[in-house]
Amino acid sequence: MLNPLAQELNECLKDTVAGKLLSDEGSRMYFPKGIIAQSEEAKKGASKANGTIGMTIINGTPAILPSIQKSVPSFDARSLVAYAPTAGQKEFRTIWQKQIIDKNPLLKTKKTSLPVVVPGLTAGLSYIADLFIDKTKPLLAPDPSWDNYALIVEARRGAELHPFNFFDGGKIDTVSLENAVKKEAASYGSVRLLFNFPQNPSGYSPTKNEVAELCRIIREAASGGTKLLILCDDAYFGLNYEDDIEAQSLFAHIADIHENVLAVKIDGPTKEDFAWGFRCGFVTFASKNFSDEHYDALIKKLMGVIRSSVSCSATPSQSLLMHSYSDPENEVQKIAFRKILEARYRAVRSFVDTHESGAIEALPFNSGYFMSFRLNGIDAENLRKKLLSEKGIGTISIDDRTLRVAFSSIDEDKIESVYADIYAAADEMYRAL
Repeated sequence: MLNPLAQELNECLKDTVAGKLLSDEGSRMYFPKGIIAQSEEAKKGASKANGTIGMTIINGTPAILPSIQKSVPSFDARSLVAYAPTAGQKEFRTIWQKQIIDKNPLLKTKKTSLPVVVPGLTAGLSYIADLFIDKTKPLLAPDPSWDNYALIVEARRGAELHPFNFFDGGKIDTVSLENAVKKEAASYGSVRLLFNFPQNPSGYSPTKNEVAELCRIIREAASGGTKLLILCDDAYFGLNYEDDIEAQSLFAHIADIHENVLAVKIDGPTKEDFAWGFRCGFVTFASKNFSDEHYDALIKKLMGVIRSSVSCSATPSQSLLMHSYSDPENEVQKIAFRKILEARYRAVRSFVDTHESGAIEALPFNSGYFMSFRLNGIDAENLRKKLLSEKGIGTISIDDRTLRVAFSSIDEDKIESVYADIYAAADEMYRAL
């Protein structure tokens, strides 16, 4: 039998697209009125003593080892070692929401949830899969795509990852996408669809015209009665290197596109703020006509997943990031790093645009950290091993036909030599066929 709190959240969401899309676990999930909720209540009313939370408190302050404190002398103990709220520090969530709106002006007139802090974007994707994906509810994703999607959906959730062809020549294969959406709707009655822009592994982001076409496909499916969950994995958001790329997230375009669409933005400072090891991400919900009560119910279900897995995200990451955002040089410093990435992109673009090979062909790329090659007749894993053992070059075989190269981690002055070796090794294998 469902917990009464889960029943209460389900009742709140029952007439919404979110309620219709919940997985078996999503239906069961709730945020308990236990230790965390009671501790939050005690913070407001326990004037004599607060015996609710499992921290060592000395004179009203969390205990902190001097060996830790001296490493970050400008931060107090509460900013470093105290537990953070399950959904993240409220100030941090509010700051990130403002940043999202600043970067996506379309959202200024649209109602979204307050972002929830999660321990990295991977965790955010995994938690959303918990809430909305199960063995009867597959996820539709581009081919090629990041290998962790399969691990999350298939290995963890016991569900199916359904691919659609991502490229048709130099652009997104919207025909394949539209056909896949129609097939999913006919087979399952609802659609769970993931977009990752800039995409991993290809490093491609849609043009303005392509975004308009994606919106048309989503809107038409929703208008026909299909319930859609659209996941926007925005891990590399903002790292665009060409003028025709749509600067705003797809999430901003679909936040209120139709009442049958639940949009989820999964983003964070991991790549945007060059803080990979901080393991800090955000999850934001949006759907047309959603009320505060609807968003609160969704957030409570997400908090239940967080509470039952990691309990809360790390406090130091949140505190350090908030401190960095208050630095007037923060944005200037990020722009400098982005220029380094763009210079590396330009060097790679120049090389692949002036070299041809019968063995490998660059997939479309215009943004992000990566680019990938589609291989013709040779195996990506064998090429990866050859490059590593003979040339000392590390690459990733995404599947047997796709080799990913992270130009983000290659100094600009090495790019020409590295790519010359990649082409030479691929051509050597091709001639040996």
